[in-house]
Parts: sequence; structure tokens; C-alpha cells
Amino acid sequence: MALMPVRTKFRKMQKGHHTGLSKAANFVDFGDFGMQALERGRITNHQIEACRVAINRHFNRRGKVWIRIFPDKSVSKKPAETRMGKGKGAPDHWVAVVRPGRILFEVGNVPKELAQDALRRAAAKLGIKTRFVERVERV
Repeated sequence: MALMPVRTKFRKMQKGHHTGLSKAANFVDFGDFGMQALERGRITNHQIEACRVAINRHFNRRGKVWIRIFPDKSVSKKPAETRMGKGKGAPDHWVAVVRPGRILFEVGNVPKELAQDALRRAAAKLGIKTRFVERVERV
């Protein structure tokens, strides 16, 4: 099952600017441990699904997983060997724009070693650097 929005106002989107740090979801809010992005980039819906499957398989029906990113930006692509011009290509896939500091995944109800191993396996599916973070109590 691929993640994608049910509907959007416009089919095609502009690339936009990916500068700056993450403004939201910078702390572990739901689980006990999390995976935090250290680089900026675009994560596809297939990468998110691959991470989810890797974590759940490693947990073996234990624990809980929260996905804190959603691919809500469409990326268009023109067919191979097409001449220049003739407008923008059709939407090809969906991505989530990630900036440094963003929590990508959270896990809970599992020991720290199991969570670290599962999130390390999931991080291998992504094209950006990440780190393992623990929940901190905020006032």
C-alpha cells in the first residue's frame, strides 16, 4: 500500500526551497525512541513503506510504530527519450520534504537495543543521514 494524499487542490507542484531547519516534529512525542533526520532531502512513499516493513519485521509483532512524515508533494517526470518542451510531465511519485531535526519514525513498548537495531535497519533504506534519539521530558 503506497502512501499518497486522497486528493489535492492541484495535480502538479513546484519544487520549492528546502532551506532551513525543521519547524515541527522535532521531539519524540508518542513513542520512547525515534529516528531524527540530520540532512535535508526528499523521501519517497516507497522508502517510507520500506522502513515501516523493516521495523515491523524486526519487532516480530511487538511494540508500536509511529510514522511522523507523510508524502504530500507530487513529483512529475517526463517519459524517457522525450524531446524538450511540450510542457511539464505527468505526476510520477509522491515525496515528503524532510529538513534537519525532523523526527521520521517513533517506536515504543520495546527495549532500547531492539529499537536501536530496528531503526538502524530502517535508516539503511533512506538516502539521508539519521540518528537515534530518546524521549526527553519537556516542561
